Amino acid sequence: MLSWAITFLIIAVIAGLLGFTGIAGTAVGIAEVLFFIFIILFIVAMIARAVRGKPPM
Repeated sequence: MLSWAITFLIIAVIAGLLGFTGIAGTAVGIAEVLFFIFIILFIVAMIARAVRGKPPM
């Protein structure tokens, strides 16, 4: 999921440099959503691992 966020961020940067501001804005929005979903899932996984008694990473 993090790789998708990075991919959309790269697409946004390239589109912004080429002047496609609509596409760049959309790609940035998608990248932000995917990044925050990744962070939330990562935190949930760390909490679940700690509850099971395993040290976090």
